[in-house]
Amino acid sequence: MKILITGSHGQLGKELIDILSLMESETGPAPAEYRDADIVGVDIDTFDVSNPAEVDALAEIHKDHPFDLVIHCAAMTNVDGCETDHEAALKGNAIAAGNIARLAKKLGAKLVHVSTDYVFDGKATVPYTEWDLPAPVSVYGKSKWLGEQYVAAAYDRTFIVRTSWLYGMHGNNFVKTIRKIATENERITIISDQVGNPTYANDLAYHILKIGVTDHFGIYHVTGGGICSWYEFAREIVRLSGIECEVAPVSSTEYVRPAPRPAYSAMDHVMLRATVGDGMRPWQEALASFIAKLS
Repeated sequence: MKILITGSHGQLGKELIDILSLMESETGPAPAEYRDADIVGVDIDTFDVSNPAEVDALAEIHKDHPFDLVIHCAAMTNVDGCETDHEAALKGNAIAAGNIARLAKKLGAKLVHVSTDYVFDGKATVPYTEWDLPAPVSVYGKSKWLGEQYVAAAYDRTFIVRTSWLYGMHGNNFVKTIRKIATENERITIISDQVGNPTYANDLAYHILKIGVTDHFGIYHVTGGGICSWYEFAREIVRLSGIECEVAPVSSTEYVRPAPRPAYSAMDHVMLRATVGDGMRPWQEALASFIAKLS
């Protein structure tokens, strides 16, 4: 099998490469179809996925030995940055997605497109399912929703995988940030009125690989099991890390940021349960595994 991974330097891209190299994740073995896979990783330092000429050139290079699977992890994930730079958000999250979908179609590869919980408005009171209609409130969410539409319009052999609150071994993330500031302060305040699903990159990557060997194309929600607030997430990070620091709740109205965030963005895993099975660990279990690995 030959695989293209965009955003290969990011925390999900690197996690995918790690699992493919070992043929093992923390929750189970990678599907046998990936053994001895030829992996091509690209990132912004060498390849601009929003530039159609570069995407066409990549397709030309690999036309005689095309990809079997394309996993599109690359995105502009700076939520507040998207709010102030609309053009960059459009290029990084929508145009790039359409370009990659056309590349996958040209080469006959399946496509996994990674999206976000921010496509929802946060007004729900129960977890969003795959058939709930997106209504994003931020430019980041709007650009990611547009990217989903571009992908769906361009190519039908696509898996759209929505995830949320991602953390992992590679790069910066909320877990690493909380551990750092908790060791430097006796007391920290964290937003308590925004609720969602923390997701460990290792668990997400494993499920993406499981999905990628099927023909069950469509939309998937793939997040950590269970629901919590950012405050509850931070408190558990500090507790599991054994750090002496008080974690106090604060309202989002007291911590104003350029981009609005959905107040409730928890997602249900209906499609996973109906196809490859939902093996996403409870967020507390996955977090404990990650922190033990860090330590």
